Amino acid sequence: MRRVGVVGATGLMGHGIARNIVTNFPLAFTLRRPSERVANLVAAGAEQVATNADLGRTCDVVVLCVTSSADVEQVVLGDGGLLTEPRDGLVIIDTSTSEPSSTLRLAEACAAHRVRFVDAPLTLGPAEAEAGTLNVLVGADDETFEEVRPVIEAFAGRILRPGGTGAGHTLKLVNNFVIQAIASSLAEGFAVAAKAGLDPKDVERILGYGTADSRLLHLVGRALDGDFAGMVFQLDNARKDVRYYTRLAGDVGVPAPVGDGVHEALAIASALGFGGEYVPALVKAQAALNGLEIVSRSRP
Repeated sequence: MRRVGVVGATGLMGHGIARNIVTNFPLAFTLRRPSERVANLVAAGAEQVATNADLGRTCDVVVLCVTSSADVEQVVLGDGGLLTEPRDGLVIIDTSTSEPSSTLRLAEACAAHRVRFVDAPLTLGPAEAEAGTLNVLVGADDETFEEVRPVIEAFAGRILRPGGTGAGHTLKLVNNFVIQAIASSLAEGFAVAAKAGLDPKDVERILGYGTADSRLLHLVGRALDGDFAGMVFQLDNARKDVRYYTRLAGDVGVPAPVGDGVHEALAIASALGFGGEYVPALVKAQAALNGLEIVSRSRP
């Protein structure tokens, strides 16, 4: 049976991924610090190893779930990284939200070591990671995909294959841009309505009655009732993803005025101190920026 390694196995998303993998494959992971999640994985049969190089040397597949392209590059190429002394035929699966240009460079560097690199970013959240029902966007050739498919299926509810190397990360950036564009538009619209003397909850209501109705509308709309827990995704990470998107747009020659505007909205929210909060906190940022309360008039 193949041995699978996970980098980021104790993170919000990585823990659920690792938990589902360890029920199907021998699992190893690198340890940053003792925690309940570490104990949970060890109790399920996972093995702790000292370095990423150890994972690369002893595993057939290594799954990455980290924050940025810089993190991925460090894990793969850095001192003590996966390519230090990789096992012949190793496949690296990057589930992070990364830049396609970085992904292509990493795939080339890996190929020089007879290692393959697959991009497989995720949509949905920690609950789906724990349940093993994530959407996974896989960029890989057919042969490599079939080889790692059982590993991906351990944590996937749906698998979408948009193309070869880099296609998964490209699709993920477009997905995240559209989500953040909608969330930023909602927060701004709520602010304008409140400033004009309307109940901002009526904005959510009228949008919900028509073609703009969506889960995202109501996740952000819950902020009007003081509930900012929806969508467990920090604004600083959203800002990073939208910056990746605008660079991607530039790389393919498409002007991105909307992307630039969304990035500015997220940067303002971060500068106001909300970068560590979740996406619905865009409503808080608009309230702070405009010196007003943005709350439902029917709020208890």
